[in-house]
Amino acid sequence: MTRRVAVLGASGLVGQRLQQRLVHHPEFELAAVVGSPRTAGKPVNDLPWGLEGSAPEVDLPPVLDASDPSLGHHLRSLGVSWAFSALPSAVAMGLEPALVEAGLNVCSNASAHRRRQGVPLVVGDLNPEHLTLHASGPLHACATNCTLIPLLFPYVALADRFGPLDVTAQSEQARSGAGYALLRRQVPLTEAIPGEAEKTVAELGWITGDLRGASVLPSKPAVRLQCRRVDAEEGHMIDATFRFETEINIDEVREALTSFTSRPEAQGCPSAPSRPLMVVDGPVRRMDHVWANGDAFDVPSDPAMSLRSGMAVVVGDLRQTGPRTVHLRALSHNTVRGAAGGVTLLAEVALRR
Repeated sequence: MTRRVAVLGASGLVGQRLQQRLVHHPEFELAAVVGSPRTAGKPVNDLPWGLEGSAPEVDLPPVLDASDPSLGHHLRSLGVSWAFSALPSAVAMGLEPALVEAGLNVCSNASAHRRRQGVPLVVGDLNPEHLTLHASGPLHACATNCTLIPLLFPYVALADRFGPLDVTAQSEQARSGAGYALLRRQVPLTEAIPGEAEKTVAELGWITGDLRGASVLPSKPAVRLQCRRVDAEEGHMIDATFRFETEINIDEVREALTSFTSRPEAQGCPSAPSRPLMVVDGPVRRMDHVWANGDAFDVPSDPAMSLRSGMAVVVGDLRQTGPRTVHLRALSHNTVRGAAGGVTLLAEVALRR
């Protein structure tokens, strides 16, 4: 049985990624798109398309108005039971809880409710057990931010095997992480991303925290992170040195990364790569590796047809720099795995729970 879903975000980059991913999804049927008053009432097929390839042809009602106080009722009348949010935080703050109150399950890529008690912060193939935090009734859950993903997966893989880690890292973030305006060079690129490092480390603590009773106890990862924007279209890269408490060798580290598997709840989900981490010899390159699907590198890719394309994290430049330290670089697709694909996988896992 497919679930009818709405995308909250008509013309933004992540909202269009969600439309792209849902048009042929085997478990969800795209039934409505919600936008700002600027796009409300327009045919979805008439909105400018900003992603690679052609816009998906959809037979949908005109764009619904996010400011409509009866939006939840309207969506329910269309048979919608799930909403995937790519809203600006200021809009998501009020609208997401209102839709949950109206009886819809909301999975959000917005930052408004991340790290809020009672709203699970979940990466579907890493910490699905945190979904048990939500109260009875419709689900309200958030995916983490795109900056964290290329750090998070090698961090968890190595911490699972070797215990607590000390990490020094720099994030190199593509233009698309700031939306269409910067992707299209309509605004100047600035390297600084204020507050991004602090937010990312805090979310790492929540994702890797212990689940006890009705709350997550965040861990306190020893991570020193700097973030900067770079002149690349897609793909967030992390350059990191991991320090271990005991001596290790590079073969053990490589084996821990290559053998890392998704949590059981995610295995078999349409968006879950067979291997969430792929290790390559030599350097990681955006143009070659950003569409990693867990088995291969889809170049070129059709993300509307291949839901696993762009969902694996790629690790390269792996080398031992001391008896207890290794260096690596890791890459993930920021608008797929770090945004629309992550939210979709979250919903797929929630269905199974």
